Amino acid sequence: MPRRRHPLSPKVVYRTARAGLRVTRGQRRRLLGLLVSGGDVWACVLELNAWRRARQDRPLICYQKLCRELAASGPGCFGELDTEGARSVLRRYSDAWFATAKRRNEGDRTARFPRRRRALMPLRWYHGTFTLGGGRLRIPVARGRPPLWVRLDRHLPYPPEQIRSVTLVYDAGRLWVDVTAEVPVTTYPAGQEPDPAQVAGVDLGIIHPYAVAGPDGQGLLVSGRAIRAEHRMHLADSKNRRKAVTRRAPRPGQKGSRRWRHYRHRQRLAEARHRRRVRQAQHEAAKTVITWAVDRRIGALAVGDPRGVLNVQAGRRHNQRTRDWRIGHLITALTDKAQVAGISLSLVDERGTSSTCPACASRVPKPPGRVLACPACQFTGHRDLTAAASIAARAGGGTTPAIPASVTHRRAGAHLPGVAPSRRDPRRRAHHRGARGPLAGTGPPQPATPKLARESLATRRGA
Repeated sequence: MPRRRHPLSPKVVYRTARAGLRVTRGQRRRLLGLLVSGGDVWACVLELNAWRRARQDRPLICYQKLCRELAASGPGCFGELDTEGARSVLRRYSDAWFATAKRRNEGDRTARFPRRRRALMPLRWYHGTFTLGGGRLRIPVARGRPPLWVRLDRHLPYPPEQIRSVTLVYDAGRLWVDVTAEVPVTTYPAGQEPDPAQVAGVDLGIIHPYAVAGPDGQGLLVSGRAIRAEHRMHLADSKNRRKAVTRRAPRPGQKGSRRWRHYRHRQRLAEARHRRRVRQAQHEAAKTVITWAVDRRIGALAVGDPRGVLNVQAGRRHNQRTRDWRIGHLITALTDKAQVAGISLSLVDERGTSSTCPACASRVPKPPGRVLACPACQFTGHRDLTAAASIAARAGGGTTPAIPASVTHRRAGAHLPGVAPSRRDPRRRAHHRGARGPLAGTGPPQPATPKLARESLATRRGA
């Protein structure tokens, strides 16, 4: 939660890291009980406002008034849930209501007020109410209850003095803790800080998540082919799973069996694992861009905003590609890391940058490959780098020459299964007959060696 800081204090930004919990069966039962109690608080607020709406009274949406209602209900109403955890649910409801009201006032009639019940609600505790250290976390509970200590499954990237809040969540059958901390903005020695006059353009894509064109003909291409392969393998695996359980799937309105619930649980685990892999790979790609910009003292990034193409219907295959693209997360990850590095970021309209010649401004048909060739002025250049240069020019950063002086190539998603030879993707087909190498199992099967020939070969080797 942001707090009041002195105007002369160092600038900070707020970042969140997620860590899993290593809990026993009793601890898991208590934590799930806290989340269920949070859902009860949410349901009570919904019922309270439903009664007020039936009496044509004004809804109770102010956070302070909701806290007074909670205090009037008395202690012990929501099990082990303490006051701070219950207030976090009230704050979430109040923020959601006011955010919806703002969107509706701006003309968005699709925005809906919070009126749906939730079985489990995330709970948040702020600095001073919890204890964190040594890989252990003490979660506050109601007065008179035994203390609740849990272990984290990894080390946090923030020192304890920077942590401001912890949030208990339940995602894909696992318990997690989101830790929010104050991260100070990077300070540089004199003469090495990013120069605001140095502008670089960033073009977002599927094959190359980030294509950056900087001053003096410098460029950066971050390959996202590993991320694309992860999307394809996950889609094929999901189709195979769905095909395998089609016969025993319950009909609409029919209660699912225990086997079906187990399948749904495994499916949610696979979906969550896929999302974590892609999110981590995109964060690595954004970190590569910021490191490259800091090394060249680039102080401003102009990012092309292609979100307008998401509503264009271009067939089911291309629609699937754009859905897996996750443009919003690419922009958010780059923005967060740019703020920490002290680099300004702005969104620029990128319409036509990939099909317009930067030399003569003539329309160029879409090339089949990655090279853009202008038939009018014979300009040639990498299509993504040319688009990034045009985006930088729209932000006042100049253009990149036809042949860049230096292009840096990086890969994103080195942690994904199947990228390294030592980490085979279990979703891929096993190698044919134990063959080795990158092309194993791709060709036709080899004829089997006769038994007599195998015996003679073994005799010769033994001799």
